[in-house]
Amino acid sequence: MPPAITRFIRDETGATAVEYGLMVALISTAILVVVTAIGVSMATIYQRIADTISP
Repeated sequence: MPPAITRFIRDETGATAVEYGLMVALISTAILVVVTAIGVSMATIYQRIADTISP
């Protein structure tokens, strides 16, 4: 095989970039889920406080 093809087959630089991209996607999805859950909980807490304070 020509050396250029052998070098291309052994090159793992792109694989590393894809792995980092997948990790970033997974972490950002987890953050989005957690922030959404916290937002809903906080809205419920603030609504209870508002209901208690209002006459």
